[in-house]
Amino acid sequence: MESVEIPIAEIYVPAKRKRTLKPAQVDELAESIMEEGLKLPISVRQGNGRFVLIEGLHRLEACRALGEETIKSIIVRARQH
Repeated sequence: MESVEIPIAEIYVPAKRKRTLKPAQVDELAESIMEEGLKLPISVRQGNGRFVLIEGLHRLEACRALGEETIKSIIVRARQH
């Protein structure tokens, strides 16, 4: 699978996924990304004219905290949960 750069502002995070966010983990990842770059792309699907996060909430939020405008992503074909 090939990863593509997607604007962070175009990624929708479902409310139930946001509840699993751990700020300490975001901080650790942000530090790691600053030093070594993003190692693993996030996974998104397309739905209703936007990208919907499937996997990688903490990586997404870490990149957002670092002020990144885009993030490496894999677009998967998945049905809506």
